[in-house]
Amino acid sequence: MSFTIAVSGKGGTGKTTFAGMIVRYLLEKGKSPVLAVDADANANLNEVLGIDVKTTIGQMRELMKEKVPAGMTKDVWFEYKVQEALTESKGFDLLAMGRPEGAGCYCAANTLARKYIDLLSGNYPYVVIDNEAGMEHFSRLTTQDVDLLFILSDSSRRSIITAGRIRDLIKELKSNIVRDVLILNGMTGPLEEEISEEIRKHHLDLAGMIPASEEISRFDRSGSPTFGLPLSAPSVQAAWRIFDQYIP
Repeated sequence: MSFTIAVSGKGGTGKTTFAGMIVRYLLEKGKSPVLAVDADANANLNEVLGIDVKTTIGQMRELMKEKVPAGMTKDVWFEYKVQEALTESKGFDLLAMGRPEGAGCYCAANTLARKYIDLLSGNYPYVVIDNEAGMEHFSRLTTQDVDLLFILSDSSRRSIITAGRIRDLIKELKSNIVRDVLILNGMTGPLEEEISEEIRKHHLDLAGMIPASEEISRFDRSGSPTFGLPLSAPSVQAAWRIFDQYIP
């Protein structure tokens, strides 16, 4: 059985960088191989991890409309293509959701993504899913069976409210998420009492806070993958303390 970790939250809170930190932590702790899943239609987890993506599930969905060989079912063809689309790296593999090329909703691609994530996960002790911003992936049930959900937020009231709504939607949909915790990211000072009260109001479980990072900003400006952040960076150290507590 794999242990599945998902990352969600309001846009701009550093979800993808945080997901990359989880992958790095698992590798540093010898908990490989890891399956990293970029479930954001605007895929960029590969940039954080420093690898190139060959193809995405969204692109394969488009190909499936016209290129399934005669005598082969769509399911068999797609399973083969998923294996082909896995981007392999040292200690982890990456599967990117992407987006369909043409017009239309992502529902078919999402259904396929969930099916084949479930299929692949049996080959990995850990699965890390970087979800798109907000709550859309929960309402479409792209993310359902999760052992640990990190909900990222900044210290603004609006972001905390979004985190609370994500948690409420999880309960409403009866998603199989064993535990969900709140992470405050990009902190520039101590937690204000008004924000603490907002967290309590929404019954969120605060797991920890990560300071704003000049190292992350510098890596982003230079186009360097934040996967390579020094382990001594305060942001990495803060994340590691959280992971030590919550990731078995």
